[in-house]
Amino acid sequence: MSLFWRIFGLNAVVLGFATALLLWAPVTVSVPVLLTEAVILVGGMAVMLVANGALLRWGLSPLDRLTKLMTTVDLLRPGQRLSVPRPSGGGEVTELISTFNAMLDRLENERATSSARVLLAQEAERRRIAQELHDEVGQSMTAILLVLGRAADDADEPLRGELHQAQEITRESLDEVRRLVRRLRPGVLDDLGLISALTSLTQDFATHTGLRVTRRFAPDLPALDHETELVLYRVAQESLTNAARHADAERLEVSLSRAEGAVVLGIRDDGRGIEAACEGAGIRGMRERALLIGGSLDIVSAPGSGTRISLTAPVPRKQP
Repeated sequence: MSLFWRIFGLNAVVLGFATALLLWAPVTVSVPVLLTEAVILVGGMAVMLVANGALLRWGLSPLDRLTKLMTTVDLLRPGQRLSVPRPSGGGEVTELISTFNAMLDRLENERATSSARVLLAQEAERRRIAQELHDEVGQSMTAILLVLGRAADDADEPLRGELHQAQEITRESLDEVRRLVRRLRPGVLDDLGLISALTSLTQDFATHTGLRVTRRFAPDLPALDHETELVLYRVAQESLTNAARHADAERLEVSLSRAEGAVVLGIRDDGRGIEAACEGAGIRGMRERALLIGGSLDIVSAPGSGTRISLTAPVPRKQP
């Protein structure tokens, strides 16, 4: 029975009972109305209102839950669904909730597909920029170093000192370009694997920020495909960057552990934490990367207790 007919039926029963009471019961309405008659009429109205209110609350409660879910649903946190009422709960409500859940399935699939295209295009653009920096800017600055070195050898003081100073500035700039190239395109990830790439990343991070970084990598990690390793590396990279910029931390811990059918990347700092779940573009980008490999990203933070970021990446199944 649909919600409409249930409400109509209850109203019919209540009104029919009231009509039968007026027809066959020794109840009359005087002019002016007596106190007992007024009590009976008000009591009947109260019974009808309570019955209608109870039915509406019971019948429309799934719609209230649907409204709350619609205001809080986030496509970057997949799996949020509303339970479908039993068939006796109302045809329209059941159909509405089923349609909403199907719409969430479709939107999450479309979001995952579009995010994958964007992230893959982003990685391709990073590789292109890194290649141009390495081939064009890096080679040009190397040539400048050689020219400055020859000029300094032939120059007299104080010009020789100024040329050496210019040579040192150019060398430092070249080192910065190479560091940017490594951030844009982690070649060590392709050549030596995830553990070596994370070790290099954390060492470089500790050198440039002065923060103390502890690494805890399990020795029995399963084999991962390149896409999963790249997501784990990028999430670790973004987490370290956020910690350096916003956490006001002194120590960090980067860990890789094995779970049932998954690999868990953890980044923990001893910073000031965050007061509310205010997610910027960096964290949302990490969630999109997690969706790319079917993983999940959890962030736990409290004021004064630091922040813990955990990425659970499923291990790809071996093809038969």
